[in-house]
Amino acid sequence: MYLSKDNVIFNFNKDHTPVLRVTTPATLDVETFDCFSNQLRDPSDRMDQLDWERINPATGPIFVEGAEPGDTLKVSINRINLNEKGTICCMENEGTLGHMIKGTHIRIAPIENGIVKYLNFEIPVKKMIGVIGVAPMEGAINTGTPGHHGGNMDTLMITEGATIYFHVAVPGALFALGDCHAVMGDGEIGVSALECPATINLTLDIIKGKGPEYPVLENKDEFAIIVSKPTVDEAIFRATELMCEFLEQRLTTYSRPEIIMLMSLVGNVQISQVVDPEKTVRFVFPKKYAPGAKF
Repeated sequence: MYLSKDNVIFNFNKDHTPVLRVTTPATLDVETFDCFSNQLRDPSDRMDQLDWERINPATGPIFVEGAEPGDTLKVSINRINLNEKGTICCMENEGTLGHMIKGTHIRIAPIENGIVKYLNFEIPVKKMIGVIGVAPMEGAINTGTPGHHGGNMDTLMITEGATIYFHVAVPGALFALGDCHAVMGDGEIGVSALECPATINLTLDIIKGKGPEYPVLENKDEFAIIVSKPTVDEAIFRATELMCEFLEQRLTTYSRPEIIMLMSLVGNVQISQVVDPEKTVRFVFPKKYAPGAKF
């Protein structure tokens, strides 16, 4: 199955008409624009010509047959195939350092053999998906905003080999994704990563019930809970609370104080992004300290 980038949304919303219906387990290739809808792909392109209504397109939505409110949508990311070049920008009054510059600045960086060539530096590619999620129960959430539904979480761990679990809020889940990056530092402090069109091969499946409050990520070595809140402090507190509850349900021979101390010893608070309307934090816990634990 293949879904082209010609089918995009700019908000997660239960009222969108699905562009594809799948029966699980479903493996498909999804083509995506970069976050600028491919409007800035040449050094001659200018920010003042940008159509800001076309920022952060997400390909979809996909209706997953049998997904009902309260279920979990399981999304396994198999491969991310990037375009041969990406775009990065920074601009006045955007990001954490926007007050230190004037105007807008764009660079196009080629990608060759797993290496990003930027200025005189060679930076190893770190593929990731910035926007990925499902429709909320009510209202429309811009694809530039993260939350319970996922959305623009800009989290480095959302990459090949990762599985993400989303709470299904509406029939069919209405899944969509986009905004791939060739490389990004935690925080995305300049408001842009190396934004890159891509094709993602993924597998969708349903787990009946167990819908998590916020997205849960799993890879070969770790679990992570990804929380977005108005402030980093709020996101940290909720991410740690949810991980504590997650571990309590799986490490049943240990008390809550013992689990909290274990989290303090081997768990990690990591900042995903600090430039979107909600700030995103992940709490990461190594699987080797939760042997046999499953989502």
